[in-house]
Amino acid sequence: MTTVDPHAESIMTVGVDLTINGQKTHLDIVPWTTLLDALRETLHLTGTKKGCDHGQCGACTVLVDGVRINSCLALCVTKDGAEVTTIEGLGEVGHLHPLQAAFIEHDAFQCGYCTPGQICSAAGLLKEGKAKTADEIRELMSGNLCRCGAYPNIVAAIQQVMDAEAAR
Repeated sequence: MTTVDPHAESIMTVGVDLTINGQKTHLDIVPWTTLLDALRETLHLTGTKKGCDHGQCGACTVLVDGVRINSCLALCVTKDGAEVTTIEGLGEVGHLHPLQAAFIEHDAFQCGYCTPGQICSAAGLLKEGKAKTADEIRELMSGNLCRCGAYPNIVAAIQQVMDAEAAR
């Protein structure tokens, strides 16, 4: 049986091209690097959180080509050529994304650890257009856990933005 020493200098890296928050980026990474680890450890985009590292909590949710995914479960090499949006890419300096503003307005966070994943997941949910009611928001956001229990406020924030988009 052959083993690979992760500290050996002869480890093969793979080139991956991504567009991260609108910026074209080239990474040379080891093949087993998750998208989450590439974002946090290589690119220092620490808004995306590592929660369970098993795809069960949603703290690592980002948008890949507009679709919400758990970045802890995605190997970065499988996203070569993709457009990735993290919490850092949703708003602009001096201009919050409507979901970010609604989360503040509705006090939809307590400790804030899950908030980046919640907001990215909510952005994907709104783009999917499947949720029409608070119950549907709860169901479709069920993969994002909040240990503090801010769920009513999270749903209210998402509902506000969803209603505002529907009114346009």
